Amino acid sequence: MVAVAQGLRDQVAWACRILALEGYADLTLGHVSARGPEGEIWIKRKGVALDEVEPEDVVAIDDTDAVLHLETVIHTGVYAARADVGAVVHGHPPHGTALASTGAELALLTHDAVLFAEGLPRFEDPDLIIDEEQGDRVAAALGGQRALLLNNHGVLVTGKDVPWAVLTAVTLERAAHLQTIAAALGDLQPIERRLALQLLPDKYRDEFVAEYWSAWQRQLARTRGGLGGDRS
Repeated sequence: MVAVAQGLRDQVAWACRILALEGYADLTLGHVSARGPEGEIWIKRKGVALDEVEPEDVVAIDDTDAVLHLETVIHTGVYAARADVGAVVHGHPPHGTALASTGAELALLTHDAVLFAEGLPRFEDPDLIIDEEQGDRVAAALGGQRALLLNNHGVLVTGKDVPWAVLTAVTLERAAHLQTIAAALGDLQPIERRLALQLLPDKYRDEFVAEYWSAWQRQLARTRGGLGGDRS
């Protein structure tokens, strides 16, 4: 059990570093959590930036000595509602947050957007999410989907495990970014939803996610030293 828990802490720390690299850095804001096989939940603690998280900065959600983010209820609300979710990301990436601050929908413009062909719902309350009732409402707005736009706030992303949650978070931000570029260039020409749904299982598979996760870790090891590395 200890080995499993330590593995999850390492994964959450890596996830935080990867998300910072991919546009989620926002001072000390943003958080990642993971749920283990016996229901234990590990989460990034308050007070550290995503790009400096080490495994010891990932704490048990029921640790009374740990200082948790105000919006930890986002995570607990989703886990209570979704037995299929093994990891949760909340952040404020610029393009996803900008999209959430408009009336626009995510268009199926690219293979990135295909990941959200089944739907990308919204949570319409722009307030901080700091009590259990709000967390439950966020989970209800998410429903069975993999991600949620939080109006005028940011994004919520889930995955069956940490690598899937990271891939989904990164892909959502990339899809929103490419939509911004495309809209400046001309009329949008989305992929038909029917075709997008056919592409989805071919484009996004477990073996690809494992490959991308390893590539991200190698990139961080090369450029920023990886976990415990010299970031000076």
